[in-house]
Amino acid sequence: MKKNIIPTIALIVMTISVCTSQSLQERAAAAKAAASKAIGGSKGKPLSNDEVVSGLKNALTVGTNNSTGIASKVDGYYKNPKLFIPFPPEAIDVKNKLDEFGMKQKTDEFVMTLNRAAEEAAKNAAPVFIDAVKGMSVSDGFGILKGANNAATKYLQDKTTADLKQKFTPIVKSAIEKVEVTKYWNPIITKYNEIPFVQRQNPDLTAYVTEKAMAGLFLLIADEELKIRQDPAARVNDILKKVFGSITK
Repeated sequence: MKKNIIPTIALIVMTISVCTSQSLQERAAAAKAAASKAIGGSKGKPLSNDEVVSGLKNALTVGTNNSTGIASKVDGYYKNPKLFIPFPPEAIDVKNKLDEFGMKQKTDEFVMTLNRAAEEAAKNAAPVFIDAVKGMSVSDGFGILKGANNAATKYLQDKTTADLKQKFTPIVKSAIEKVEVTKYWNPIITKYNEIPFVQRQNPDLTAYVTEKAMAGLFLLIADEELKIRQDPAARVNDILKKVFGSITK
């Protein structure tokens, strides 16, 4: 009996050993393939530095073009609760007081022109944003690729807000003139300042609309970035598919 048992045990041990070896080899191969895919896309080829940076610049280009397209339409700001530009908060006493004097229609029309100015400015915003992403470095690119879902948008904000504001201000100023914001504002502020004992108000409308218009565009760009990261259908070209297809959130 013992003679028969020993070969049987040996055979079992050999079988287990072979199976275990195969399992480990298979697992190692699977892990290698997964790592390769995570770094370099579905074909397992590592992404080059140029591909990463190109893909991210492409994503921001697509995102800014889509965002400015949405914002620059009629009512792109005015009827979008996320982007709507209200009466300047520092001058809200002006609105409240004049509404009491029966001038609510005038103050509402003024608010509409603020939003129309932002919509008009958005028509010229895309090239400003696109110029701002040209200096993206390789280290910036990899940080964004592995960062949060709004990492590219935050990069754009952190690196370019001051420059964008400087470039965007004359665009907004021109838009304000085109939609005649001051035509609605001047009679409002003149009437208000005639009221006895009120503190005079005259906010910088260009600065106000510039700040709000840019904030709205960054919000839309963040939405577009999230789509590209999470929705394969939003990756409209091969470089976006390759770069963003290589990561999972």
